[in-house]
Order: sequence, then structure tokens, then C-alpha cells
Amino acid sequence: MEFKKVQKECVRNMIRYGKEFDICIDKDYALLKLYEEVGEFTQSILIHRKKSRPEKFLPEEESKKEVAKELADVVGFALLNAELLDIDLVKALEEKGWFNGDGSL
Repeated sequence: MEFKKVQKECVRNMIRYGKEFDICIDKDYALLKLYEEVGEFTQSILIHRKKSRPEKFLPEEESKKEVAKELADVVGFALLNAELLDIDLVKALEEKGWFNGDGSL
């Protein structure tokens, strides 16, 4: 799936979520949720690396799945922020030197 299509699908899903739960999906919400999700990702990494209280420890595969879920949330909210700020992420990634491609995953 093309990167831009992934972004549009994530945004469409977030708009549906906002309507379902009566949440205004605006720039403030997107930024604050991105911060929240980065925190949850960080917590999942700490648990995965056994750098948290032992009662939070999970089996290796389970903790890795939690890390993946939280990282997906970070990426999803980064995509939402890009959309709301009218930023072409493919172009921005190319300009920053992350890759030189056509925007396909």
C-alpha cells in the first residue's frame, strides 16, 4: 500500500473515531494524543526491557506485541498531525534524507 494511502486511511479512521465518541479531532487533540502515545510507547519499551516494576513484566512475545501496538499509535498520530498541518510526509522524509523513493511502502 502506498504511504499516502496509509495516511489517508489512518486519518479517515480517526475522523470516524471522533464522530463515534464526540471528540473534536483538531490540531490540539492530535498533538496532545501524539505526546500521550509516545509516553505509552516508552512505558511499553521499559516493560519489554524489564526496566519497570516486576509485576508489570510480560512474556517476551506479549511485551513485543505491546511495543508494536504502541508504536503503531505513535505513527498513526504522527500521520494525523501531518494531515492536519498539511504536510507531505513523503516529501519531508525525502528532504530529510530518510530515503529516496516513490513513496511506496
